[in-house]
Amino acid sequence: MTRQGAQPHTVYAICGFEDIPSRRAIGFHLMILSEDGKRRPWPIIVVRWGKKVLGYLNKCPHDDVNLDWERNEFLDPYGTRLMCGKHGSTFELGSGRCVGGPCKGGELTPVALTVLDGDICVIGVRLVEEDPAGES
Repeated sequence: MTRQGAQPHTVYAICGFEDIPSRRAIGFHLMILSEDGKRRPWPIIVVRWGKKVLGYLNKCPHDDVNLDWERNEFLDPYGTRLMCGKHGSTFELGSGRCVGGPCKGGELTPVALTVLDGDICVIGVRLVEEDPAGES
């Protein structure tokens, strides 16, 4: 499922499109390789809205904390905006712009996603792939 090539064209499947119900958001704890070759955590949120998928870094711009207050609980009580479980900031799904709370006017960091062959894929980053033999 992974296609190698120049970094902007690298594609990594992270889950099936149908694995996320419509109008739901799921968090993924991934690991990326930085420009300097170091591994660093890369927590992201993937939102499915009908046939559309949206992705954001799972970091509130207000205080750099994860948005979910419980595992995979990202949406406000109405299910129409992302919400920071720590400070109550709310974010538009389509733009990631904060429309209420302590970081009003700030924005979530977008994550480039695409759907290929029924899979939701991240693009433009280098993920650390699992090594079945273990790491040395």
